[in-house]
Amino acid sequence: MAPTACLRLPFLPARARSTNPAATSPSPRRPSLKCSAANGDSSIKPNSISNSPAPAPRATVADGVESVDVNGLRRPSAPVSGLTVPGARDPHWLPRPLTSADVMDANGKGLKVAYQGCPGAYSEAAAKKAYPNCETVPCEHFDTAFQAVQNWVADRAVLPLENSLGGSIHRNYDLLLRHSLHIVGEVRLAVRHCLLANPGVKIENLKSATSHPQALAQCEHTLTELGIEHREAVDDTAGAAKFVAEQMLQDTGAIASSLAAKLYGLDVLAENIQDDKDNVTRFMMLAREPIIPRTDKPFKTSIVFSLEEGPGQLFKALAVFALREINLTKIESRPHKERPLRVSDDCLLKNFDYLFYVDLEASMADPKTQNALGNLKVLFLGVCNLFKSPGKLSYRCERTLDSKYFCRSHAGE
Repeated sequence: MAPTACLRLPFLPARARSTNPAATSPSPRRPSLKCSAANGDSSIKPNSISNSPAPAPRATVADGVESVDVNGLRRPSAPVSGLTVPGARDPHWLPRPLTSADVMDANGKGLKVAYQGCPGAYSEAAAKKAYPNCETVPCEHFDTAFQAVQNWVADRAVLPLENSLGGSIHRNYDLLLRHSLHIVGEVRLAVRHCLLANPGVKIENLKSATSHPQALAQCEHTLTELGIEHREAVDDTAGAAKFVAEQMLQDTGAIASSLAAKLYGLDVLAENIQDDKDNVTRFMMLAREPIIPRTDKPFKTSIVFSLEEGPGQLFKALAVFALREINLTKIESRPHKERPLRVSDDCLLKNFDYLFYVDLEASMADPKTQNALGNLKVLFLGVCNLFKSPGKLSYRCERTLDSKYFCRSHAGE
């Protein structure tokens, strides 16, 4: 079989054409292929590819355009002076792709938001405050709400973290460590407890009150003054109202919201019966994906870490923030469930091992926050999880060492 000759078609950049007038004289018509610039720059004229012999182009072309030799082979791009690429030095400078959490409607239209409790619970009111146009999804337990988001049954979860009277809801702090969800915001809700009963029942007829343990504790003195001595704890306030209505109880009242009274057909016998009128609960907003931290609005970062035993260890951990003038808004300790006991050096005493929860008024987009957490990581070589929101953020950097350090950054209200 006879060999076939292959004609090489060199690529000629437009700037490499000769400007000699003699070169513009008429020539026989040749087939050509028109090409336009891909970057949308209309100032660049179309290039042509021809099968006719062509003069060798210049060795280099300005502005970083690739040069071509006489054989049609591309040379490396010419370096561009004065141009720096931050990502080449630090990959953290590179932009992160947008997630659904970044582009979601702020009003929550089309969102399914999980909360713990029955319809009419305070958590449902918090979910509606966080996402006004959302579809709420009631869940029996806190863990169920976490699983609903993780398994794509719901898009978000709004769960309580802390109450101004009752303190922290430790169960949800523990669940944050167990599940891989991200805090993307927080919302505060003023709690206004009401004493509810079936129609026709008077306060003097009541011998017992039922509600969530926190609600009962927050109304302890008021209930005593009303002569209601017996208390019965249930899983949530709205569930208590539902139980009283379904059982048509005549001697038991429920402590719940006015919304629960409307939903279950109960009468409001007394309003604002909490012992302290300034009763506020802080709720966290959870999602499967983090949001991008920013510096143009208030952000918070929540971290939890454990420390090795020794004098000044907690002081050293907190100093990394104090030295950078980062304000701490919360610090709390909880026994470490994976390491409940620690044997001392003399092997005689066993001490509790603790997890320390800390909230910072800082965004992970701020270099000083990154430096502080990096410093903390160097000090304790722990496991780091960061959560985001305009107040809370999420990022994970996991290690298998014993000291654990986790952090989540999110948006504040």
